[in-house]
Amino acid sequence: MDFASIRAFTVHVFTATGAALAFLALILATGGHWAGMFFCLGMAALVDGLDGPIARAFEVERVLPRWSGDTLDLVVDFTTYVFVPAFAIAASGLMPPVLAIPAGIVVVISGALYFADREMKTEDNYFRGFPAVWNVAAFYLYLLEPPDWIAALSVVVLAALSFAPIKFLHPLRVQQWRPLNIALLAIWAILAFMAVIEDLSPAIYVTIPLCLIAVYFFLVGLLRRTA
Repeated sequence: MDFASIRAFTVHVFTATGAALAFLALILATGGHWAGMFFCLGMAALVDGLDGPIARAFEVERVLPRWSGDTLDLVVDFTTYVFVPAFAIAASGLMPPVLAIPAGIVVVISGALYFADREMKTEDNYFRGFPAVWNVAAFYLYLLEPPDWIAALSVVVLAALSFAPIKFLHPLRVQQWRPLNIALLAIWAILAFMAVIEDLSPAIYVTIPLCLIAVYFFLVGLLRRTA
């Protein structure tokens, strides 16, 4: 195996570390260490954001055609964006078991179907429907701790929106207002990290901007029609 092949395979290993982070997140979740779980999921999201540009720069698909980076990415993303967050929602204590377990089931089923959708992205790089970022949804449930019926209703609504003809912003790929979107994403990441290190009970000056940025990302796509 030449240097280019080794380098390309290293990128696949880097992508696969997202699965390792999901595994660690699940272990932390089973012990009720929710802040640690979200930290691991956040690190997995960082890996997911970096591996694509690195793979394209190293021409991984051309150098190692045997290994499917797209398939690997989907496997890792399902565990980090859907499966572990589904467990966190079901075991959170934010809802009674009669609501929590069905909510977790709704998350994994709707998430699996969404990841199988070949048209999950529009031609202008928006997500078509709610993009199954259940790690983010679970984060806000833990952050805001809404009444149990609101938490359950939120899960049902987001799952339904996965199949709705609306757009959701991809802050890194959508060209319109891209610098602003990336800047807000960076601010959101900093604030989310602050919330995690405060054991998901941050000061109001952290919580309010987190909510306002989420509303912005939601409305930017919602106000556009799907292509």
